[in-house]
Formats: sequence, C-alpha cells, structure tokens
Amino acid sequence: MELDKDHCIKMNDGNKIPAVGFGTYCPDAVPKSKCEEATKVAIEVGFRGGWASVHREIADGTVKREEHILYRKGNTFHRPELVRSCLEQSLKKLKFDYLDLFIIHNPMSLKPGTDIMPKDENGKFIFDVVDLRQTWEAMEACKDAGLVKSIGVSNFNIRQLEMILNKPGLKYKPVLNQVKL
Repeated sequence: MELDKDHCIKMNDGNKIPAVGFGTYCPDAVPKSKCEEATKVAIEVGFRGGWASVHREIADGTVKREEHILYRKGNTFHRPELVRSCLEQSLKKLKFDYLDLFIIHNPMSLKPGTDIMPKDENGKFIFDVVDLRQTWEAMEACKDAGLVKSIGVSNFNIRQLEMILNKPGLKYKPVLNQVKL
C-alpha cells in the first residue's frame, strides 16, 4: 500500500481515502459542543477524512465538500431492506447527493431502531440476526444508484471478509477493512 503526496491511499476501485480519518461518537455523557470543538480542531490540523459528523464544517465553508472524504457506518441498519433508506436519510440530513464511502461498521448486527447502541434492561447489547452477504448486496445497489462512491467493511476478521469475497454474484469487492485504533 502506497501513500500519495496528500497522504491518501488509493483503494481497489480507484478512489482515494486519507490514511488516517477522524470521527466522533457523542453519547449523552459528552456535550455536543465538545464533539463539534474536537471536529473543528481535527480539520484545522489537516484531517480530511471522517464520519458524516463533519458536515457542518463543510456547510459553513471551513472545508470544501470535494476535499473531504465522508463516510457512514452503523450497526442497526444491516437488514437489507433498511440499508438504502438509512443511507438516504443520512444524505437528506447532511444535504448531500452522495457519500464517498459506506461501511459495514461491525460484522455483528444490532436491533434496528432509533437507538444506535440498543441495550436491554441489564445493559447488554440487543443483537439482530442478519446475513451480511445480503447487506452487502444492498450496499452494492446503493453504489449502482450513485448514492455512494465506494463500499467497504470495518472490524471484519479473515473468515468474515472471505464470506463477502466468496459471495456468489459479487459485484464489488470491499475497498477496505477499516480497523479502529
């Protein structure tokens, strides 16, 4: 893997992504203003890849849309019938026509709904059973529709990645397997 002069990696579909990205997850315990402040600092020091949480800085002109790689992740939209509608809701909220990168965040699915980290009364995650090969097919359809430029996975082990790569009728290979540090 080679970095270009802008510290970007060329993915297998020809698109580029910064080698290091920035994103925020702001649970209720963290004030939204702190997340916004962290995002502004990250942009000031040169980050140009991140979750869709950076859309405000694009909207106010701090950075241009075309110079910032935006991607979306999630664990509660893995059911194939939810993939496109979840993406379209995000695009509408962000006021964008497309995302640069759409990722299956984890190879485990959580219960669909408005809570992005659904837990039961004992604080345990509520899982959902989904065939991620079907999720992948729905993501391929989003790419075909021009809603995303690239699709990938995150936090997959080799067996899970091979499950996607060996899927009959595979149209697009994952452009990356993002691992959070």
